[in-house]
Amino acid sequence: MLAPSAATLPRGHFLIEPYVYDVITTARFDRDGARRSISQSNGFGSLTYINYGVADKLTIGVIPTFGYNRVTDGPSSSGIGMGDITLQAQYRLTKFHEDGWIPTMSFAVQESLPSGKYDRLGDRPSDGLGSGAYTTTLAFYSQTYFWLPNRRILRMRVNVSESFSSDVNVKGLSVYGTDAEFHGHASPGETTFVDASWEYSLTRRWVLALDATYRYQRNTLVSGYDNPALPNPQRIRLSTGFNDAVGFAPAIEYSWKSNVGVLLGTRVIAAGHNTGATVSPAVAINIVR
Repeated sequence: MLAPSAATLPRGHFLIEPYVYDVITTARFDRDGARRSISQSNGFGSLTYINYGVADKLTIGVIPTFGYNRVTDGPSSSGIGMGDITLQAQYRLTKFHEDGWIPTMSFAVQESLPSGKYDRLGDRPSDGLGSGAYTTTLAFYSQTYFWLPNRRILRMRVNVSESFSSDVNVKGLSVYGTDAEFHGHASPGETTFVDASWEYSLTRRWVLALDATYRYQRNTLVSGYDNPALPNPQRIRLSTGFNDAVGFAPAIEYSWKSNVGVLLGTRVIAAGHNTGATVSPAVAINIVR
C-alpha cells in the first residue's frame, strides 16, 4: 500500500492511482487532575499518482494532494484545500529475471512544491495542509520475487529515501506551532524513511499485502520575533527535537482485470518519540494503460 514499485512503465504507457484516506488521531488527557477527556481529529485526504513512461527505463509523474481536517477541540478546516504537489522521475537500473538473482532496482528523485497553505492561518490551524518548503527526496527502490512451495508468488520490496527541505518564511499562526504575531522562519529537519513490503498472491485476482515502515526526522528549528514592529520585540526560538515512528500497513487487493485493481488497507502508526499514534484506513484504485 505504501511502497512504490521499483519497476518503471513501458514507453508510452501511463498509471493513475488515486488514494482516499482518513488519518485518525485520538488523544486522552486529564482536566483539573480528575476527569479524563478524549480529543479526536480526522485528517481526510487524497493523493493521486499520475505516472507516464517516457522510455522503458524512465518514468515521470506528478502527485497532487488535497485534504480536510476535522477536529473536536477547535474549528475544523474552512473547506477542502490543496496540499503540497510533488513532481517525480524514476530511472530503472536493473530488471529482475525469473532465472536470476538480481532484483529490479531503481533510483528516484522527487521535488515537493509548497502549494499547500501553511501559515497566516488566522484562527484555523486546521487549514494548514502544506509545509511551505521545497523538499527534495532521493530514493532507492528494489523489488524481487520468490516462488513458494505451493507455487504462489511472494513479491518483496525494500525502499529507502532521504528528504531535504529548504528554509521557510513564516508569518502568523502556522503548522510550525507559531502564534498570530510571529514573524520568522523555520528550518525543517531532514527525514529518513525505510519501507519493506510483501505481497502474497492468493489467486490471480486476490493479493494480501503488508508494509513495515520506519521514519526518522531530525530537529526542526523555528526562530523569529513576536510583534517585530515593537521597540523590543520578543525573541522566539522553538526546537522540536527529533521524531520517529514505526508503522504497519496490512492491505488486500482485488484485480478484476489485468490492468485495473482496487486496494483496501489500514496504516497503523504506534506512538513514537514526539509522534502520536494514528490509524489511517485507505482505499485506492490502480489503473495502468
